[in-house]
Amino acid sequence: MRVVVQGGGRRRRRPGLAGVLWGAAELTVTVGVVVLLLVVHQVWWTNRQALAAAHEQVRELERDWAGSAGSSPAPELLTPSSSSPPSSSSPSSSHPVSSSSSASPSASAERSAPPARESAYGVLRIPRIGVVVPIAQGVDKRAVLDRGYVGHYPGTAQPGAEGNFALAGHRNTHGEPFRYINRLRAGDELTVEVRGQRYTYEVGKVLAETSERDTGVIAPVPRSTVRPEYGYGEPGAYITLTTCTPEYTSRYRLVVWGTLKR
Repeated sequence: MRVVVQGGGRRRRRPGLAGVLWGAAELTVTVGVVVLLLVVHQVWWTNRQALAAAHEQVRELERDWAGSAGSSPAPELLTPSSSSPPSSSSPSSSHPVSSSSSASPSASAERSAPPARESAYGVLRIPRIGVVVPIAQGVDKRAVLDRGYVGHYPGTAQPGAEGNFALAGHRNTHGEPFRYINRLRAGDELTVEVRGQRYTYEVGKVLAETSERDTGVIAPVPRSTVRPEYGYGEPGAYITLTTCTPEYTSRYRLVVWGTLKR
């Protein structure tokens, strides 16, 4: 009696086309997993790292100022309130434009020498959207913006001085300090602190979209060269916040302007 054993021997090879398709599917899944991990690193991990480092830099600045004053302790670091929008992440998009008691503009502010390049020297607070972020000199992406800081445009005024104190910041990833500046409205306050001296600005105007080459928005008297109906016509002490728009892109620029409260 013969016993027939089934299933023995070598497995049959997949047909040529089916094997190619199977291999392509495996490669696609592998590439997809790698890309997903890279995206998670870019939009979540780097965001957490930059935000934590930026908050620590704020604390360090406040400790230094408190030590220099030798009196009152540093102000408590603000954190986003429960009503603040949740922080979501996205590909980086914040290239700069190409190229308490309020203080009035002072001669000392106007004469002060600019800080060392790419060093943090001030703190910007935007209570409405829960932002507390270091201000650094320069708008270099790697050295300043990617560290979760906002950057001071070289050649623009210093805080509290006549002219335009202009800042750039990321809207997405790397701490995304300017993620929600589109929610600012006229009358909202922005404060800038440098060595214990605090300057309070009041939001006046918002330009929802303009070209990245619209250098008029950071001029001493800020006025859009692309949309001239937006801006100011008289000298004063201004603050300008710039970031990219729409979100997830760097195609246009979003601009918020404020004036120093006297």
